[in-house]
Amino acid sequence: MYQTIKTLEDYNSLLESEPALLIYYSTIECHVCKVLKPKIREMIQQSFPKIKLVYVNLNESPELAAQNSIFVVPTIQLILDGHEYIRKSRGFSLNELQDQLARPYQLMFS
Repeated sequence: MYQTIKTLEDYNSLLESEPALLIYYSTIECHVCKVLKPKIREMIQQSFPKIKLVYVNLNESPELAAQNSIFVVPTIQLILDGHEYIRKSRGFSLNELQDQLARPYQLMFS
């Protein structure tokens, strides 16, 4: 399940406390996001259970978009130990994302 964050303080707190985050940035108007978001949740829960899922609604939290240079939706970030490892925006395949998540996940949690 996604944890929704709305403030920069929440974001910074998660960066400090969680070793692995996948942050999903979206807006209410994004129709692609409505289909993609549950598919990403399912993939993470099945294949990468130690990654914490985080959701940011950019309609409610524009400062998080500005802080992280998010200009299009959907955008996802994989953050490991406070450092961004992967960023995908707009059009990307789930298979490609899964392949790119596998190596850093294995190195971190094996």
